Parts: sequence; C-alpha cells; structure tokens
Amino acid sequence: MKKIKNVFVLIIIMSTILVFAGCKQDDTKQPKENNTSSTSDTKNNDDKDTSNEKNNANETSNDMLSGLVTISGSTSVEKIGNATAEEFKAINPDIEVTYEAIGSSNGIKNAKDGVTVIGTASRNLKTKEKDWGLTEVAIAYDGVAVITHPDNNVNGLTKEQVQAIYKGEITNWNQVGGNDEEIVVVSREDGSGTRGAFEEIVDFEDALTDKAIIAKGNGNVQTTVAKNPKAIGYVSFTYINETVKPFLVDGVEPTSDNVISGDYSISRPFLMVYKEENMTKESKAFIEFVLSTEGQDIVEEKGGIRVD
Repeated sequence: MKKIKNVFVLIIIMSTILVFAGCKQDDTKQPKENNTSSTSDTKNNDDKDTSNEKNNANETSNDMLSGLVTISGSTSVEKIGNATAEEFKAINPDIEVTYEAIGSSNGIKNAKDGVTVIGTASRNLKTKEKDWGLTEVAIAYDGVAVITHPDNNVNGLTKEQVQAIYKGEITNWNQVGGNDEEIVVVSREDGSGTRGAFEEIVDFEDALTDKAIIAKGNGNVQTTVAKNPKAIGYVSFTYINETVKPFLVDGVEPTSDNVISGDYSISRPFLMVYKEENMTKESKAFIEFVLSTEGQDIVEEKGGIRVD
C-alpha cells in the first residue's frame, strides 16, 4: 500500500514538471515572434524612408531647369522679352534664353516651323496663321503712338487725319493746322507686327503712300522722326521718349491708362505663340514666369500694359 502511494506521488511530481517545462517553452517562443514582427516593421520603415528619399530626389531633379529657350519675333516685344529673360536666367543660372528681333510674321512662322520654340507677335494672328495649330498667350498689351518731332507745332490729330496722311491724301502740315511744310511719312517694313496692327486699326491696309520712308524696327522709326521736324511716324509705347512727341489722337493722350479704359483706340496685344509638341519644361517655365507677378512688374517697367 505504501509502495502504491509512493508511485502516485511520483506521477504527480512528473506531471507538474512537464507542465512547468511546457509553459517555459511557450514563454521562450513568444519573444521570438515579437522580435520577428519588430524586425519586419523596422525593415518596412527603412524601405519607406528610402522610397521617400528617392521621391524627394526625383522632385528636386524635376525642379532643376537647364538648357536653351529660343525666341524670335516682334521688335515691339523685344525689350520686354530681353528684360524678362535676364531675370529668368538670374533665377535659373543653368538656362540660356535668346531673343531674335525679326518681326512678328517671321517670329510666328519660326514657331510654326520649329526654328525657335517660341515666337512673339505685336498683333493678333491672321486667319491663315490661326490654322497653323499654334497656341497663343497674351503676355501684355500695348498702344501704338503716332509721333512727330518735338518742334512740330501740331499737337493732335484725328484718326481720320492720320489715315489720310498715310494714304497720301494729306501731304502738307498746313492742312492739319501746322506750318506750310511737306509731311514726311515714316512707316515700318512688311511683316512688322506694329505696321500690321497700325494699318488694321487706322484702316488703310494695302493703301500706304508710295512716298513713305520705310524704317526697319521701332527704334529706326523713332530715330528717323527724331531727326526730322517734318516727319510723322508710329511706334510702340515702349519707344516713346524725350526725342519724339506723341500726338493726341481724337483728343486722347497715348497712355497705358487710356488703353486700359478703351479711350485710346490704337492698341494691340503682345503675344507669345508656340507649337505644343515643341515646348520644353524650360520654355513653359519661362512663359509662366512672364505671366507671374514678378514678370508682369517687368512688363510694366518696360512700358507694356500688364495682363494680370
């Protein structure tokens, strides 16, 4: 009987040992599972950090601008084009911007043919040009001033008188209240955006007097008129200075405020045109800069009328 009792006690002790050993084994396994989860989380976080670093690097790379932006076109837009280009290059040192002043028609054609990425025009596009699939962006507005020499005693003309002078129907200053002197008519070359806009607005397209002196570029018109007291010419507002005198037209002074109000009628847009497939991110960034507040400040500083 005593022997049976001892066997029973031994069984109980062995069972207790086995249960204790099993519990200890479970406790040992649990930390391993937790460590595995912790390692996995750490690895996932590292992967995320690496991915974020790569994305940030790509974003930085995409923001870096470099290369060449080519522009050609209107001499009227030239001052604004060059001034905004200089500031854009200062912000983006790895970019070069070129501007070739060759007239609106040639600039529009260059943009169509991909000779330059961007073309500029100081007039609205003609019907045939609208069929070329170009995107047009107005970057400024401008007035066209009718100018004469400061010594001319005539201060104002009507639009009808300006038309008659350029058609050769009025040929002497005494016909409009001035001295008995021949009127020397100065006009722009074919393809000029200023000439195209001026002839269209004043309404004498294809009727320019054959006695007109043809000067290439706003600067040459300004210089020619500044040297001749008998001369009349027309230039972008950006070319008005002390060497010439702008006429009042229909009693209205040629100023930006009067263009904006609609009181001065001889005005036109400054356009940038391009083929979408030819545009680079640098070219798009340049146009965006010209339209920005900073770019429009430069437009205004150079005599243009801002669009923002």
